[in-house]
Amino acid sequence: MSELLARLDRAWKGRISGCQLGKAVEILSLRDGYDALAAYLAQVGAAPVRDYLEFRPHLRIFETCCRGRMRRSEPDDDINYSLLALILLEEHGAALETVDVARGWLRLLPPGMTYTAERAAYATLMHLASERFADGADPGFDLGECSLNRYNDWIGAQIRADLYGWVCPGRPSQAAALARKDAALSHRGDGVEGAAFVAALGAALAESEPEQALSQALGEIAAGSGAAAAVRFGRSLVGQPDGGARIRAEYAALSPVHTLNNLAIVVWALYSNLGDFSAAIGEAVAAGLDTDCNGATVGGLWGIQGAEIPANWTSPWNGRVGVSLAGHDELAIEALVARTAAVALRIADAEAQ
Repeated sequence: MSELLARLDRAWKGRISGCQLGKAVEILSLRDGYDALAAYLAQVGAAPVRDYLEFRPHLRIFETCCRGRMRRSEPDDDINYSLLALILLEEHGAALETVDVARGWLRLLPPGMTYTAERAAYATLMHLASERFADGADPGFDLGECSLNRYNDWIGAQIRADLYGWVCPGRPSQAAALARKDAALSHRGDGVEGAAFVAALGAALAESEPEQALSQALGEIAAGSGAAAAVRFGRSLVGQPDGGARIRAEYAALSPVHTLNNLAIVVWALYSNLGDFSAAIGEAVAAGLDTDCNGATVGGLWGIQGAEIPANWTSPWNGRVGVSLAGHDELAIEALVARTAAVALRIADAEAQ
């Protein structure tokens, strides 16, 4: 139990810290592009990025995620979805189905905190719900329409997947299956494959060496998919300082919040820095594109396989985790870790029966 708690403590702290680092420059990266991000990093002397960023007044910079300005981890959709996955698993365990995710969204997820595929799926879900509940009954949902949207291969499902891996240590197939149930509400194709890979990798890293874990996770997604190709491309660039630039060039035609380009960055940044947390999340964020998502995913995965998260990343937010789900405002990191461990043990016990 102590090993499980330690691993989950690192995963939560790594995910939150990576998210906060990337959140500071997320809008700058997405709205103004890589050159603007690189210019800001140079301006504040963050080359390389190895700590929270200094704040300089700028329209696109999230001040309270910068060094010396932070009092807690600020609410972010990446962390909302991790908490939401935890709540859903507390309620349904490994029997979780996509319809349970849909009902969880309607009950807990503010529409204003959804984006791209999630927002489009939510709008469809609201329409379906109004029709189904019109007579006061709940005959069920026909959810196929929700994932029929123009963003269904973007990064949204991938950022919802981490916790499914955390609670299935050594069982990547189970982790991938749970992530697919969640992802199917809003995504299709590579959007689902990217989510399944991230969950499977988290589960595999808990009990396998990193290279073996990567192979196991790849085995859980379609070999000919774009997601599998993105993983292999990111892995081929490990140790190369220009990996981020090459990934941006390879996927230049895609949205900066697509699954494939960001998945390649996650693999490259993580596997280039398996022994250095600061470098792993620092390189993920400095590479651009969806900085908070990649920082969060790399941070959580690093925590699964790595050592203690350095205090310069965790102490600024004081163990206070801001969220924006209905009925939730702020949680203590210790409570999140304990609840996640309880779910992991419950799922393991059910699997053993």
